[in-house]
Amino acid sequence: MAFEKGDFLLVEYTVRVKETGNVVDTTDPNLAKQENIYDELRVYGPTLIVLGKGWLNPFVEEELLKFSEGEEKTIEVTPDKAFGERDPGKVKIYSLREFAKRGYEVKVGDVVETESGRGIVKSISGGRVVVDFNHPLAGKILLYKVKVVKKLTDIREKLLYLAVRHLNIPSEELKVELDEASKRILVSIPGKYITRRELPYAKISLATDILDMFKDVVNEVVFQESIVRKTG
Repeated sequence: MAFEKGDFLLVEYTVRVKETGNVVDTTDPNLAKQENIYDELRVYGPTLIVLGKGWLNPFVEEELLKFSEGEEKTIEVTPDKAFGERDPGKVKIYSLREFAKRGYEVKVGDVVETESGRGIVKSISGGRVVVDFNHPLAGKILLYKVKVVKKLTDIREKLLYLAVRHLNIPSEELKVELDEASKRILVSIPGKYITRRELPYAKISLATDILDMFKDVVNEVVFQESIVRKTG
């Protein structure tokens, strides 16, 4: 059965550059380690997408509408549907002295901020610094290997995995309780995560999505952070 926009899907995916085979993103922790792109702060494994939200590449999401639960396919995404073609006009030359005045000691591969935005230093020669403001994947054909692990239908499962996505905390460490009578949701967060700088924004983002997606059943989102005494 095909899916519809608004469906909650748990998916696994790996994104490669077609030309080189390099992995640029994956939900597989072992592959991420193998490719040296592992992020210790990321929650790996099946991840939630809500079709139509644009949480994956929009073209890939449109293709997912044709999938079935458990199905796996590789989707080719051309530059016009990904990060666009490379624009030579976005490659600019600066004086090395300009960066020195700002306190930068630049080297090839550095990401720098200028009036043109964020760019990557491509070369340094003769006191000149070449900075590329194109997206690193501009002009690349991407291969998305995607598997739909499960379509979520239970509201509590939907809320839990929505919390995992926004808070970046494993599902087994989160507790999300829905009181249908009061239309109130309680999200319990382990104390070890409360020092994360991005947590306040993540909570706002989660609450906003919950109140928008579940407006008929939720009127209030409450967060509880607990610190438990160690024993033994």
